[in-house]
Amino acid sequence: MKKPAAIIMLVLGILITIPGLAALAGGAVASAVGSIQGDGFLTSGTSRFSVNSFALTSPRADAIGEDVPGRLPFDIGTLRLRVNAVSPDKPVFIGIGPQADVEQYLSGVHHSELLNIRQRPFRAEYRDVPGGNPASPPADQRFWTASVSGPGEQELTWNITPGTWEVVVMNADASSSIDVQAQAGFRSDLIRPAATGLLVGGLIALVIGIPLIIFGAMGLGRHAARPTGGPSAGGPGMAGPGMAGPGMAGPAMAGPAMAGPGMPAPAMAGPGMAGPGQVPGAQVPAGQVSGGQVSGGQGPAPAPWGQPGAQAAPAAPGALPPQPFTPAEDRRGYPARLFGAIDPGLSRWMWLVKWFLAIPHFILLFFLWFAFVITTIVAGFAILFTGRYPRALFDFNVGVMRWNWRVAFYAYAAVGTDLYPPFTLKRTNYPADFDVDYPERLSRGLVLVKWWLLAIPHLLVVAAFTNTAWRWRADNNYFGTTYEQSAGPSLLGLLVLIAAVILLFTGRYQRPLFDFILGVDRWIYRVLVYTAMMRDEYPPFRLDQGPLEPEWPEAVAPAAAAPQAAPPSAGGPSAGGPPAGAP
Repeated sequence: MKKPAAIIMLVLGILITIPGLAALAGGAVASAVGSIQGDGFLTSGTSRFSVNSFALTSPRADAIGEDVPGRLPFDIGTLRLRVNAVSPDKPVFIGIGPQADVEQYLSGVHHSELLNIRQRPFRAEYRDVPGGNPASPPADQRFWTASVSGPGEQELTWNITPGTWEVVVMNADASSSIDVQAQAGFRSDLIRPAATGLLVGGLIALVIGIPLIIFGAMGLGRHAARPTGGPSAGGPGMAGPGMAGPGMAGPAMAGPAMAGPGMPAPAMAGPGMAGPGQVPGAQVPAGQVSGGQVSGGQGPAPAPWGQPGAQAAPAAPGALPPQPFTPAEDRRGYPARLFGAIDPGLSRWMWLVKWFLAIPHFILLFFLWFAFVITTIVAGFAILFTGRYPRALFDFNVGVMRWNWRVAFYAYAAVGTDLYPPFTLKRTNYPADFDVDYPERLSRGLVLVKWWLLAIPHLLVVAAFTNTAWRWRADNNYFGTTYEQSAGPSLLGLLVLIAAVILLFTGRYQRPLFDFILGVDRWIYRVLVYTAMMRDEYPPFRLDQGPLEPEWPEAVAPAAAAPQAAPPSAGGPSAGGPPAGAP
């Protein structure tokens, strides 16, 4: 599949699936609302309303279907009000009438307008309208659309019709000081049909949208996949920040993109990097490799680096010796690797606007993470039945995490570079990189529990890093109970802010603080890999600080980790890499 076609399918799938999920959720809520009450009414709690005026009126409401001529072809709904006086022997009046007629009746009358209701503790807010006594009892008026009055509990049921209406509660004798218990209920015959329509429409949208997301993600995953037949490309092991350039030692250029301890840089040879049988930083001498033979010499060319019969390439003066190739299965450390190199020329002030500059990335990442969730669910079922994570979906999800890490490193989770992140899932020469080894087999049983039950200890640690203060608040109002969650500043965000403020005033990024921040980021991304069911290995409870993963020995560590370059070779350019994070 071509990349443009994959992008179009992914975008269409997301745009169809998001409304589909919203419709499905709305249908589920509507179904619950339609069946929550045995008598068919959704009712509020009984509350006490007490005012010292002559009348209590409902909040001003917009007109209901005022542009519809005559009656609607269906019932909007039914309103039920139950009111009884706190004093059992005092009769009450409930009336619903046109708003204009009600306001004319209460013109010049001292009354109270209900503005808002809050629960736990209950508190009603009123607007007091000064005035005098009403001219006559409310029951004597002829404009009421529906009304009841009398002692004890009074119940008013009214089929809602188009118009602008107002509810009035008074003492039946038009005396002052209203003190009543009231309850409101609502029922509509439209709820169940609307719920059915939303459920059916949502399911249809999901049936169309989810396959589009999967096929689009698989197409992008194949384009984002690393080259076959060798170590993963890109990252610190290729030309870019902290990597070898012309005349620099190749063996010292290994990085998190490589297989692990002992992997030689010559296997990653590229522009400006040493290849098998070549002297880094020098011209290819007579006897160079050509067509499998050594030109100008005797015998076959040396075997490629890491293969049987391979011979060590001569190293430039000051360069570290190359290490033998280590297969992926023999690597040490966690199989998810996060890398980040400080840009030595960081701007003092640019971090103040990076969040704004990264807005295009944030918008795209919202949709990419939505697709990530869908593909992870589909991959979970694939693992459950086959024991394998579909490779194309795996590469897509790794690409989304890589994209997110580059933006996080740039804008808010480290602010370690001023280089704008690329818009791609692929590995690039950006000074921040992320990769995960593909698992050939995954446990079918663990997929059911590792993403939530087994990950709880790590999720608590991640919550401590990312949210240090949690507060839940229940707000009960006239329309029901709503819950709000708020979080205080996170430890990670606070550390990044401190580092940025120090950078603003000193022009230097404190390296110990950077190392600790990278350790926190690394822990978070390892847990994300585990909960996304991409690996069965349990993440270590370890804060591996620094720009590199701990399994990389000094002999093969990228030059980005070195604080300074190696001494220059005699009669030639420097054999070491550029300073840490140099572009």
